[in-house]
Amino acid sequence: MPDRKEILEVAGVTVAVSNPDKVYFPGTGHTKLDLVRYYLSVADGALRGVAGRPMILKRFVHGADGEAFFQKRAPERRPDWIETVELSFPSGRTADEVVVRDAAQLTWVVNLGCVDLNPHPVRAEDVDHPDELRVDLDPVPGVEWPQILQVALVARDVLDDFGLTGWPKTSGSRGFHIYARIEPRWTFTDVRRAAVALAREVERRAPEAATARWWKEERHGVFVDYNQNAKDRTVASAYSVRPTSDARVSTPLTWDEVPDCQPAAFTIDTVPARFAALGDLWEGIDEAAGSLDALLDLAVQDEAAGLPDAPWPPHFDKQAGEPPRVQPSKRRSAEPTASDPAAPNPSAPNPAGPQPAASLPTAPQPAATQPAPGQASGPTGRRRSIMPLIEVARAATKADAMTGLDRWKERHPHVWPRLEPSDVLVDSMRGRSSTWTRIRLNLRNVPEADRPPQEELEVDYDPWASGGGPPRRPGAG
Repeated sequence: MPDRKEILEVAGVTVAVSNPDKVYFPGTGHTKLDLVRYYLSVADGALRGVAGRPMILKRFVHGADGEAFFQKRAPERRPDWIETVELSFPSGRTADEVVVRDAAQLTWVVNLGCVDLNPHPVRAEDVDHPDELRVDLDPVPGVEWPQILQVALVARDVLDDFGLTGWPKTSGSRGFHIYARIEPRWTFTDVRRAAVALAREVERRAPEAATARWWKEERHGVFVDYNQNAKDRTVASAYSVRPTSDARVSTPLTWDEVPDCQPAAFTIDTVPARFAALGDLWEGIDEAAGSLDALLDLAVQDEAAGLPDAPWPPHFDKQAGEPPRVQPSKRRSAEPTASDPAAPNPSAPNPAGPQPAASLPTAPQPAATQPAPGQASGPTGRRRSIMPLIEVARAATKADAMTGLDRWKERHPHVWPRLEPSDVLVDSMRGRSSTWTRIRLNLRNVPEADRPPQEELEVDYDPWASGGGPPRRPGAG
Protein backbone atom coordinates (compact mmCIF):
# COMPACT_ATOMS: atom_id res chain seq x y z
CA MET A 1 0.00 0.00 0.00
CA PRO A 2 1.23 3.53 -0.71
CA ASP A 3 2.38 5.61 2.25
CA ARG A 4 -0.38 7.65 3.85
CA LYS A 5 -0.41 11.41 3.28
CA GLU A 6 -2.03 14.15 5.31
CA ILE A 7 -3.44 16.92 3.12
CA LEU A 8 -3.43 20.37 4.72
CA GLU A 9 -4.80 23.69 3.52
CA VAL A 10 -2.26 26.30 4.54
CA ALA A 11 -2.23 29.97 3.48
CA GLY A 12 -4.59 29.15 0.61
CA VAL A 13 -2.37 26.34 -0.69
CA THR A 14 -2.76 22.56 -0.52
CA VAL A 15 0.29 20.96 1.09
CA ALA A 16 0.78 17.20 1.39
CA VAL A 17 2.57 15.83 4.45
CA SER A 18 4.09 12.47 3.60
CA ASN A 19 4.46 9.76 6.26
CA PRO A 20 2.68 11.93 8.85
CA ASP A 21 2.70 9.16 11.47
CA LYS A 22 6.48 8.61 11.32
CA VAL A 23 7.89 9.06 14.81
CA TYR A 24 10.47 11.85 14.69
CA PHE A 25 11.21 12.02 18.42
CA PRO A 26 11.33 8.51 19.90
CA GLY A 27 11.84 9.88 23.42
CA THR A 28 8.57 11.82 23.38
CA GLY A 29 6.62 10.00 20.66
CA HIS A 30 6.11 13.12 18.54
CA THR A 31 5.48 12.40 14.87
CA LYS A 32 6.25 14.31 11.72
CA LEU A 33 2.69 15.64 11.70
CA ASP A 34 3.15 16.84 15.30
CA LEU A 35 6.23 18.74 14.12
CA VAL A 36 4.26 20.34 11.28
CA ARG A 37 1.42 21.32 13.62
CA TYR A 38 3.90 22.82 16.06
CA TYR A 39 5.35 25.09 13.39
CA LEU A 40 1.88 26.14 12.25
CA SER A 41 0.99 27.06 15.86
CA VAL A 42 3.97 29.46 16.08
CA ALA A 43 4.09 30.37 12.39
CA ASP A 44 4.10 34.16 12.90
CA GLY A 45 7.18 33.94 15.11
CA ALA A 46 8.96 31.26 13.10
CA LEU A 47 8.42 33.21 9.91
CA ARG A 48 9.81 36.38 11.46
CA GLY A 49 13.09 34.50 11.89
CA VAL A 50 13.26 33.05 8.37
CA ALA A 51 11.01 35.10 6.07
CA GLY A 52 12.72 36.22 2.90
CA ARG A 53 16.01 34.54 3.85
CA PRO A 54 17.84 31.85 1.86
CA MET A 55 17.82 28.65 3.90
CA ILE A 56 20.04 25.58 4.09
CA LEU A 57 17.84 22.50 4.34
CA LYS A 58 19.11 20.45 7.27
CA ARG A 59 17.17 17.26 6.71
CA PHE A 60 16.55 14.53 9.27
CA VAL A 61 14.85 12.04 6.99
CA HIS A 62 15.12 9.26 9.58
CA GLY A 63 13.87 11.38 12.46
CA ALA A 64 15.53 13.71 14.95
CA ASP A 65 17.66 10.93 16.44
CA GLY A 66 19.15 10.08 13.03
CA GLU A 67 22.00 11.77 11.21
CA ALA A 68 21.15 14.93 9.28
CA PHE A 69 22.42 15.89 5.87
CA PHE A 70 22.74 19.42 4.54
CA GLN A 71 21.10 20.33 1.27
CA LYS A 72 22.03 23.73 -0.06
CA ARG A 73 20.38 23.37 -3.44
CA ALA A 74 16.61 23.46 -3.58
CA PRO A 75 15.12 20.12 -4.72
CA GLU A 76 14.61 20.04 -8.47
CA ARG A 77 11.13 18.65 -7.98
CA ARG A 78 9.30 21.33 -6.05
CA PRO A 79 6.01 23.24 -6.35
CA ASP A 80 6.03 26.34 -8.49
CA TRP A 81 5.12 28.37 -5.40
CA ILE A 82 8.48 27.62 -3.74
CA GLU A 83 10.82 30.60 -4.16
CA THR A 84 14.60 30.33 -4.55
CA VAL A 85 17.55 32.70 -4.80
CA GLU A 86 21.11 32.08 -5.98
CA LEU A 87 23.89 32.23 -3.40
CA SER A 88 27.64 32.01 -3.94
CA PHE A 89 29.95 30.30 -1.44
CA PRO A 90 33.61 30.64 -0.38
CA SER A 91 34.39 27.63 -2.60
CA GLY A 92 33.29 29.62 -5.64
CA ARG A 93 30.27 27.39 -6.21
CA THR A 94 26.72 28.65 -6.40
CA ALA A 95 23.37 27.17 -5.42
CA ASP A 96 19.71 28.10 -5.65
CA GLU A 97 18.49 27.97 -2.06
CA VAL A 98 14.92 27.86 -0.79
CA VAL A 99 13.37 31.10 0.45
CA VAL A 100 10.39 30.83 2.81
CA ARG A 101 7.89 33.67 3.13
CA ASP A 102 4.61 32.11 4.27
CA ALA A 103 3.19 29.24 6.30
CA ALA A 104 2.60 27.01 3.26
CA GLN A 105 6.26 27.20 2.26
CA LEU A 106 7.21 26.63 5.91
CA THR A 107 5.07 23.47 5.99
CA TRP A 108 6.65 22.22 2.75
CA VAL A 109 10.15 22.65 4.22
CA VAL A 110 9.26 20.84 7.45
CA ASN A 111 7.77 17.99 5.39
CA LEU A 112 11.25 17.48 3.86
CA GLY A 113 12.50 16.53 7.33
CA CYS A 114 13.79 19.91 8.46
CA VAL A 115 13.48 19.68 12.24
CA ASP A 116 15.17 23.04 12.78
CA LEU A 117 15.33 26.01 10.43
CA ASN A 118 18.72 27.34 9.32
CA PRO A 119 18.46 30.64 7.42
CA HIS A 120 21.33 32.84 6.33
CA PRO A 121 21.61 36.32 7.93
CA VAL A 122 20.69 38.04 4.65
CA ARG A 123 17.51 38.75 2.69
CA ALA A 124 16.90 37.38 -0.79
CA GLU A 125 16.79 40.94 -2.11
CA ASP A 126 20.41 41.57 -1.04
CA VAL A 127 22.45 38.43 -0.39
CA ASP A 128 25.76 40.27 0.06
CA HIS A 129 24.91 42.46 3.06
CA PRO A 130 23.77 40.77 6.31
CA ASP A 131 21.08 42.39 8.42
CA GLU A 132 21.84 40.33 11.54
CA LEU A 133 24.80 40.11 13.89
CA ARG A 134 24.60 36.73 15.62
CA VAL A 135 26.16 36.10 19.02
CA ASP A 136 26.48 32.35 19.58
CA LEU A 137 27.58 31.38 23.09
CA ASP A 138 29.13 27.90 22.99
CA PRO A 139 30.16 26.44 26.38
CA VAL A 140 33.10 24.07 26.67
CA PRO A 141 32.27 20.71 28.29
CA GLY A 142 31.71 20.98 32.01
CA VAL A 143 30.46 24.59 32.01
CA GLU A 144 27.24 24.96 33.98
CA TRP A 145 24.15 26.82 32.75
CA PRO A 146 24.45 29.80 35.18
CA GLN A 147 27.85 30.67 33.70
CA ILE A 148 26.36 30.72 30.19
CA LEU A 149 23.67 33.12 31.37
CA GLN A 150 26.32 35.28 33.06
CA VAL A 151 28.14 35.64 29.74
CA ALA A 152 24.85 36.33 27.93
CA LEU A 153 24.20 39.29 30.22
CA VAL A 154 27.72 40.61 29.61
CA ALA A 155 27.18 40.29 25.85
CA ARG A 156 23.92 42.22 26.16
CA ASP A 157 25.75 45.06 27.92
CA VAL A 158 28.49 45.12 25.27
CA LEU A 159 25.91 45.30 22.48
CA ASP A 160 24.08 48.07 24.29
CA ASP A 161 27.28 50.04 24.93
CA PHE A 162 28.12 49.87 21.23
CA GLY A 163 24.71 50.99 20.02
CA LEU A 164 22.97 47.66 19.29
CA THR A 165 19.90 45.99 20.77
CA GLY A 166 20.33 42.35 21.74
CA TRP A 167 17.45 39.89 21.37
CA PRO A 168 18.00 36.75 23.49
CA LYS A 169 16.85 33.19 22.93
CA THR A 170 17.75 29.75 24.16
CA SER A 171 19.59 27.75 21.54
CA GLY A 172 17.53 24.64 22.28
CA SER A 173 20.84 22.88 22.82
CA ARG A 174 23.71 23.57 25.26
CA GLY A 175 24.35 27.19 24.36
CA PHE A 176 22.61 30.54 24.07
CA HIS A 177 21.94 32.95 21.20
CA ILE A 178 21.66 36.72 21.00
CA TYR A 179 20.74 38.42 17.73
CA ALA A 180 21.09 42.08 16.85
CA ARG A 181 19.47 43.58 13.78
CA ILE A 182 21.86 45.76 11.80
CA GLU A 183 21.51 48.02 8.83
CA PRO A 184 22.29 45.98 5.67
CA ARG A 185 25.20 48.11 4.49
CA TRP A 186 28.24 46.06 5.55
CA THR A 187 29.79 43.01 3.91
CA PHE A 188 30.10 39.61 5.59
CA THR A 189 33.77 40.37 6.25
CA ASP A 190 32.87 43.61 8.03
CA VAL A 191 30.16 41.94 10.12
CA ARG A 192 32.52 39.16 11.16
CA ARG A 193 35.19 41.75 12.02
CA ALA A 194 32.67 43.50 14.29
CA ALA A 195 31.79 40.13 15.85
CA VAL A 196 35.46 39.46 16.62
CA ALA A 197 35.71 42.83 18.35
CA LEU A 198 32.56 42.08 20.33
CA ALA A 199 33.84 38.64 21.39
CA ARG A 200 37.14 40.10 22.58
CA GLU A 201 35.32 42.82 24.53
CA VAL A 202 33.11 40.21 26.23
CA GLU A 203 36.27 38.30 27.20
CA ARG A 204 37.89 41.47 28.56
CA ARG A 205 34.85 42.14 30.77
CA ALA A 206 34.46 38.53 31.95
CA PRO A 207 37.90 36.91 31.51
CA GLU A 208 37.20 33.99 33.84
CA ALA A 209 33.84 33.13 32.30
CA ALA A 210 34.22 33.85 28.57
CA THR A 211 36.75 33.37 25.81
CA ALA A 212 37.28 34.55 22.27
CA ARG A 213 39.87 31.81 21.55
CA TRP A 214 39.08 29.84 18.39
CA TRP A 215 41.14 26.70 19.07
CA LYS A 216 39.29 24.29 21.34
CA GLU A 217 42.41 23.33 23.25
CA GLU A 218 42.82 26.97 24.35
CA ARG A 219 39.22 27.62 25.32
CA HIS A 220 37.74 27.90 28.76
CA GLY A 221 34.28 28.79 29.95
CA VAL A 222 31.95 30.05 27.24
CA PHE A 223 33.25 30.62 23.72
CA VAL A 224 31.80 33.66 21.94
CA ASP A 225 31.71 32.19 18.44
CA TYR A 226 32.37 35.14 16.15
CA ASN A 227 32.77 32.83 13.13
CA GLN A 228 29.04 32.21 13.03
CA ASN A 229 29.01 35.56 11.23
CA ALA A 230 31.25 34.36 8.39
CA LYS A 231 29.62 33.88 5.01
CA ASP A 232 27.90 30.52 4.51
CA ARG A 233 27.35 29.95 8.24
CA THR A 234 23.83 29.44 9.56
CA VAL A 235 22.28 29.23 13.03
CA ALA A 236 18.99 27.64 14.12
CA SER A 237 16.40 30.41 14.03
CA ALA A 238 13.86 31.50 16.64
CA TYR A 239 11.17 28.89 17.40
CA SER A 240 13.21 26.12 15.76
CA VAL A 241 12.69 22.69 17.26
CA ARG A 242 16.07 21.10 17.96
CA PRO A 243 16.99 17.42 17.47
CA THR A 244 17.12 16.65 21.20
CA SER A 245 15.50 13.74 23.00
CA ASP A 246 12.90 16.04 24.60
CA ALA A 247 12.23 18.13 21.45
CA ARG A 248 13.46 21.43 22.88
CA VAL A 249 12.79 24.71 21.12
CA SER A 250 15.09 27.66 20.49
CA THR A 251 12.85 30.12 22.31
CA PRO A 252 12.87 33.94 22.39
CA LEU A 253 13.01 35.46 25.87
CA THR A 254 12.77 38.82 27.55
CA TRP A 255 15.96 39.95 29.27
CA ASP A 256 14.11 39.81 32.60
CA GLU A 257 13.59 36.07 32.03
CA VAL A 258 17.21 35.31 31.19
CA PRO A 259 18.75 35.07 34.72
CA ASP A 260 16.32 32.33 35.79
CA CYS A 261 15.47 30.60 32.52
CA GLN A 262 15.78 26.84 32.14
CA PRO A 263 16.10 25.52 28.57
CA ALA A 264 14.30 22.27 29.41
CA ALA A 265 11.14 24.30 30.03
CA PHE A 266 10.81 25.19 26.34
CA THR A 267 9.70 22.24 24.23
CA ILE A 268 7.44 21.34 21.34
CA ASP A 269 4.67 20.84 23.92
CA THR A 270 5.09 24.01 26.01
CA VAL A 271 6.07 26.71 23.52
CA PRO A 272 2.75 26.85 21.59
CA ALA A 273 0.85 27.77 24.78
CA ARG A 274 3.55 30.30 25.68
CA PHE A 275 3.31 31.80 22.20
CA ALA A 276 -0.49 32.00 22.42
CA ALA A 277 -0.26 33.78 25.77
CA LEU A 278 2.68 36.13 25.14
CA GLY A 279 2.84 36.46 21.36
CA ASP A 280 6.20 36.74 19.64
CA LEU A 281 8.64 38.40 22.03
CA TRP A 282 10.80 39.35 19.05
CA GLU A 283 8.00 41.20 17.27
CA GLY A 284 9.90 44.50 17.29
CA ILE A 285 13.26 43.16 16.11
CA ASP A 286 12.96 44.41 12.51
CA GLU A 287 12.43 47.98 13.71
CA ALA A 288 15.57 47.90 15.89
CA ALA A 289 18.28 47.85 13.21
CA GLY A 290 21.46 49.51 14.43
CA SER A 291 24.91 50.50 13.19
CA LEU A 292 28.18 48.56 13.32
CA ASP A 293 30.29 51.71 13.26
CA ALA A 294 31.14 51.63 16.98
CA LEU A 295 32.16 47.95 16.95
CA LEU A 296 34.24 48.48 13.83
CA ASP A 297 35.96 51.39 15.58
CA LEU A 298 36.75 48.99 18.42
CA ALA A 299 38.20 46.56 15.88
CA VAL A 300 40.51 49.32 14.63
CA GLN A 301 41.65 50.00 18.22
CA ASP A 302 42.34 46.29 18.78
CA GLU A 303 44.38 46.11 15.59
CA ALA A 304 46.36 49.20 16.62
CA ALA A 305 47.08 47.47 19.94
CA GLY A 306 48.65 44.54 18.09
CA LEU A 307 45.73 42.11 17.92
CA PRO A 308 45.62 40.36 14.52
CA ASP A 309 42.52 39.01 12.87
CA ALA A 310 41.16 35.88 14.56
CA PRO A 311 41.27 32.49 12.79
CA TRP A 312 38.64 31.79 10.15
CA PRO A 313 36.78 28.50 9.67
CA PRO A 314 38.96 25.90 7.92
CA HIS A 315 37.08 25.82 4.61
CA PHE A 316 37.78 29.51 3.95
CA ASP A 317 40.79 30.66 1.99
CA LYS A 318 43.52 32.37 4.00
CA GLN A 319 42.37 35.93 4.67
CA ALA A 320 44.38 39.14 4.59
CA GLY A 321 45.67 39.90 8.09
CA GLU A 322 44.79 36.46 9.43
CA PRO A 323 47.52 34.84 11.59
CA PRO A 324 48.85 31.43 10.54
CA ARG A 325 46.00 28.95 10.70
CA VAL A 326 47.86 26.50 12.93
CA GLN A 327 46.38 25.27 16.19
CA PRO A 328 48.64 25.79 19.22
CA SER A 329 49.36 22.10 19.76
CA LYS A 330 50.94 21.93 16.29
CA ARG A 331 53.30 24.89 16.50
CA ARG A 332 57.05 24.62 16.79
CA SER A 333 58.18 23.65 20.24
CA ALA A 334 60.38 26.76 20.32
CA GLU A 335 57.30 28.96 20.26
CA PRO A 336 55.31 29.87 23.39
CA THR A 337 52.18 27.75 23.80
CA ALA A 338 48.84 28.23 25.47
CA SER A 339 50.20 26.48 28.55
CA ASP A 340 53.23 28.80 28.70
CA PRO A 341 52.63 31.77 31.03
CA ALA A 342 54.81 33.87 28.74
CA ALA A 343 52.57 33.22 25.75
CA PRO A 344 50.89 36.36 24.42
CA ASN A 345 47.10 36.46 24.77
CA PRO A 346 45.68 37.70 21.45
CA SER A 347 42.36 38.48 23.12
CA ALA A 348 43.79 40.66 25.91
CA PRO A 349 44.52 44.39 25.59
CA ASN A 350 48.17 45.40 25.65
CA PRO A 351 48.68 47.51 28.79
CA ALA A 352 51.70 49.13 27.17
CA GLY A 353 49.62 50.37 24.29
CA PRO A 354 50.20 49.76 20.59
CA GLN A 355 53.49 48.17 19.62
CA PRO A 356 55.41 49.05 16.49
CA ALA A 357 55.09 46.35 13.86
CA ALA A 358 58.74 45.34 14.17
CA SER A 359 58.33 44.41 17.84
CA LEU A 360 55.28 42.19 17.46
CA PRO A 361 55.88 38.49 18.15
CA THR A 362 56.88 36.42 15.17
CA ALA A 363 54.01 34.27 13.90
CA PRO A 364 54.52 30.56 14.59
CA GLN A 365 55.09 28.27 11.66
CA PRO A 366 53.68 24.77 11.20
CA ALA A 367 55.83 21.77 11.95
CA ALA A 368 56.28 18.78 9.64
CA THR A 369 53.07 17.00 8.72
CA GLN A 370 51.96 13.42 8.51
CA PRO A 371 48.53 11.79 8.10
CA ALA A 372 46.54 10.78 11.15
CA PRO A 373 47.13 7.25 12.44
CA GLY A 374 45.71 4.68 10.05
CA GLN A 375 44.98 7.35 7.41
CA ALA A 376 46.55 7.90 4.04
CA SER A 377 45.04 11.31 3.44
CA GLY A 378 43.65 14.40 5.11
CA PRO A 379 42.96 18.06 4.30
CA THR A 380 46.17 19.26 5.94
CA GLY A 381 47.60 16.11 7.49
CA ARG A 382 48.60 15.85 11.13
CA ARG A 383 51.47 17.86 12.59
CA ARG A 384 53.68 16.61 15.38
CA SER A 385 52.09 17.84 18.58
CA ILE A 386 53.94 19.59 21.40
CA MET A 387 50.85 19.52 23.61
CA PRO A 388 49.74 16.09 24.86
CA LEU A 389 46.90 15.63 22.38
CA ILE A 390 45.96 12.21 21.04
CA GLU A 391 43.27 11.34 18.56
CA VAL A 392 40.79 8.57 19.36
CA ALA A 393 38.27 8.44 16.55
CA ARG A 394 37.18 9.78 13.20
CA ALA A 395 33.66 8.57 12.50
CA ALA A 396 30.83 9.12 10.07
CA THR A 397 28.45 9.61 13.03
CA LYS A 398 28.80 10.94 16.54
CA ALA A 399 27.38 7.70 17.92
CA ASP A 400 30.14 5.69 16.23
CA ALA A 401 32.78 8.09 17.55
CA MET A 402 31.43 7.90 21.12
CA THR A 403 31.37 4.10 20.92
CA GLY A 404 35.05 4.25 19.97
CA LEU A 405 35.71 6.55 22.93
CA ASP A 406 33.99 4.04 25.23
CA ARG A 407 36.34 1.33 23.98
CA TRP A 408 39.34 3.60 24.62
CA LYS A 409 38.10 4.24 28.18
CA GLU A 410 37.89 0.50 28.86
CA ARG A 411 41.48 0.02 27.69
CA HIS A 412 42.80 2.94 29.75
CA PRO A 413 40.85 2.89 33.04
CA HIS A 414 43.69 4.59 34.92
CA VAL A 415 43.74 7.57 32.54
CA TRP A 416 40.08 8.44 32.03
CA PRO A 417 39.35 9.61 35.63
CA ARG A 418 42.18 12.16 35.37
CA LEU A 419 40.64 13.98 32.40
CA GLU A 420 38.53 17.10 32.86
CA PRO A 421 35.40 17.55 30.68
CA SER A 422 37.22 20.23 28.70
CA ASP A 423 40.00 17.74 27.89
CA VAL A 424 37.62 15.72 25.70
CA LEU A 425 37.49 17.50 22.34
CA VAL A 426 34.51 16.33 20.27
CA ASP A 427 34.48 18.13 16.93
CA SER A 428 31.63 18.07 14.46
CA MET A 429 33.42 18.45 11.14
CA ARG A 430 31.53 19.77 8.12
CA GLY A 431 31.76 17.60 5.01
CA ARG A 432 30.40 18.10 1.52
CA SER A 433 26.79 17.41 2.48
CA SER A 434 26.93 16.06 6.02
CA THR A 435 29.02 16.16 9.16
CA TRP A 436 31.49 13.66 10.58
CA THR A 437 32.89 13.50 14.10
CA ARG A 438 36.45 13.61 15.43
CA ILE A 439 37.40 12.93 19.05
CA ARG A 440 40.71 14.00 20.57
CA LEU A 441 41.91 13.90 24.17
CA ASN A 442 44.15 16.44 25.87
CA LEU A 443 46.33 14.57 28.37
CA ARG A 444 47.62 17.72 30.08
CA ASN A 445 46.20 16.55 33.44
CA VAL A 446 47.81 13.10 33.17
CA PRO A 447 51.37 12.71 34.50
CA GLU A 448 53.74 12.31 31.59
CA ALA A 449 54.82 8.81 32.62
CA ASP A 450 51.18 7.66 32.60
CA ARG A 451 50.16 9.13 29.25
CA PRO A 452 49.20 6.52 26.65
CA PRO A 453 50.81 7.02 23.24
CA GLN A 454 48.97 7.82 20.05
CA GLU A 455 47.46 4.52 18.91
CA GLU A 456 45.50 3.38 15.90
CA LEU A 457 42.13 5.13 15.81
CA GLU A 458 39.27 3.28 17.46
CA VAL A 459 37.18 4.28 14.45
CA ASP A 460 39.11 5.27 11.35
CA TYR A 461 36.55 6.56 8.88
CA ASP A 462 38.33 8.62 6.22
CA PRO A 463 36.06 11.46 5.04
CA TRP A 464 38.50 12.40 2.28
CA ALA A 465 38.79 8.98 0.66
CA SER A 466 36.98 8.55 -2.62
CA GLY A 467 33.40 7.67 -1.83
CA GLY A 468 33.93 7.97 1.90
CA GLY A 469 32.97 4.53 3.13
CA PRO A 470 31.70 3.24 6.44
CA PRO A 471 33.75 3.49 9.63
CA ARG A 472 35.77 0.41 10.49
CA ARG A 473 37.70 -0.95 13.44
CA PRO A 474 41.48 -1.14 13.19
CA GLY A 475 42.57 -4.45 11.69
CA ALA A 476 39.25 -5.02 9.94
CA GLY A 477 39.53 -6.59 6.50
